[in-house]
Amino acid sequence: MTNATTGKHATVSCPFCASLNRVDLGRLEDGPRCGTCRRPLLLDRPVAVPGESFDRILADAEVPFLLDCYADWCGPCRIMAPVLDEFARDRMGEVLVGKLDTDRYPEVAQRLGVRGIPTLILFSGGREVARQVGAGPRAGLEALFDSLGAAPKTGGRFPKNASSPSAKSG
Repeated sequence: MTNATTGKHATVSCPFCASLNRVDLGRLEDGPRCGTCRRPLLLDRPVAVPGESFDRILADAEVPFLLDCYADWCGPCRIMAPVLDEFARDRMGEVLVGKLDTDRYPEVAQRLGVRGIPTLILFSGGREVARQVGAGPRAGLEALFDSLGAAPKTGGRFPKNASSPSAKSG
């Protein structure tokens, strides 16, 4: 882990018992476990975000939070799945990658203004800072993340289908 993640925390939902757990992202190599069921909390892949826990997970994230709004039946969402898996593994501890099932939690998707899937929303400090609608390459994810200044610049800019809320009138 880098010094940048030392002392940074995130709240995640246990995939086995749905309990919320606060995780020290600087100690992921210790293998965090759920405080309720004691099963492992795996942050090297996108974590399921239950609709009823979304606000808490977002508010408690001390690192950028990338939310994938998807549906199981969606072809482009399936195309993005391995890209997000790889991104979560490579950026473990630097960014929290979550998945919100828009069919199961339509009220959260509506509140977030999701109108097409997949929609990737990047939050920092509890606020939306970037959005990408539709499937795209790994470079698009890197550009979204790098736009925060949280990682070394790779020369990427926002992809054509991404936007920054600060650029919108509103």
